[in-house]
Amino acid sequence: MADPLQDLPDLPPLLDYAILDPLLDSEQLIACCDASRERNIRAICGTLARLPTLRNRLGGGEGPRLIAAIDFPFGTLPASLRLAEAEWAAANGADELDVVPDFSALADGDSGRFAEDLAALCDLGLPLRVVLDMARFSDGQLELAVEAAIDAGASGVQTGNGFGPPCHPDQVSRLKQLCRGRCAIKAAGGIHSLELVHDLVAAGANLLGTSSAPQLLQAQRQPIG
Repeated sequence: MADPLQDLPDLPPLLDYAILDPLLDSEQLIACCDASRERNIRAICGTLARLPTLRNRLGGGEGPRLIAAIDFPFGTLPASLRLAEAEWAAANGADELDVVPDFSALADGDSGRFAEDLAALCDLGLPLRVVLDMARFSDGQLELAVEAAIDAGASGVQTGNGFGPPCHPDQVSRLKQLCRGRCAIKAAGGIHSLELVHDLVAAGANLLGTSSAPQLLQAQRQPIG
């Protein structure tokens, strides 16, 4: 029987390397940037506090794209502060935004407030993914969030913020049903094995958010058997 891991796609273009641990020091951040460039990893995702350091090390032009995590991880800021974070990130070198949206609006069923907040962020002109919380959302909340994200102009949706249980292929399959090809799907949370990578990609994930990007690439290079 063929090993499904032999059918894995080229991983670097799928990987968003999550560098969100606040205890990483400057030397570790620089090492992460250098490893990403050497391995042709698609993007690095960092916090606002680390954004200038990451931008300076990555430079401009070719190389990994720089993603800023906005209102991470719980989506609790007022809309004006969430927008201010995104504006600051754009002014300080972010290429893309991963935004945790207004979960309180979602909890209240206020689709208008939820969508208006996202639309203002999308108007900044950077590719933007909306970070969901599929492990906790009801079906109704998930459907509302996906439709609002797409209507607002988001380039993608993300399964979760990386807290809680690992991302499951069934979550990606559900997003594929809801998105219907209208935006990209990013899987995130607990992606530390090639087996899970295979299953998530097979389910329809276009991108993979993980803190284990270099380790996954190293594992893919190891001979099978």
